[in-house]
Amino acid sequence: MEEKSNQSTPLRPQGERILSSNLVEMDVKQFIQQIRSEKVWAESDHNSITIFKSEKMRIVLIGMHKGATLKTHTANAIISVQVVEGLIKFTADEQTIALENGRMIALQEKIPHSVSAVEDSFFLLTLAM
Repeated sequence: MEEKSNQSTPLRPQGERILSSNLVEMDVKQFIQQIRSEKVWAESDHNSITIFKSEKMRIVLIGMHKGATLKTHTANAIISVQVVEGLIKFTADEQTIALENGRMIALQEKIPHSVSAVEDSFFLLTLAM
């Protein structure tokens, strides 16, 4: 498999990091610290960073401030949401589930859903493409 890396940007000038390879190690705590240190986190209600990306799967770490909401939307893939810090409410299919650290859900593709942060929270969104 060809190794793929991101490129540095004005918002993330730290340089390249591996996004896809035969084996990719991801330090979630370090990525949380990175998000918290960025200007976007201070000025917005949420921020995210893609930590793995291949043709078949994507993993995104999303941070949300208390009270922030990701309005109802759909994904063209099966997803999972795993909370690594904080407490969120995940709403889909007329159900709302409170997810805290260590809890997760899986959702089939194209189902409308929304997310709201009860407290400052971070979660891993995995999309199976």
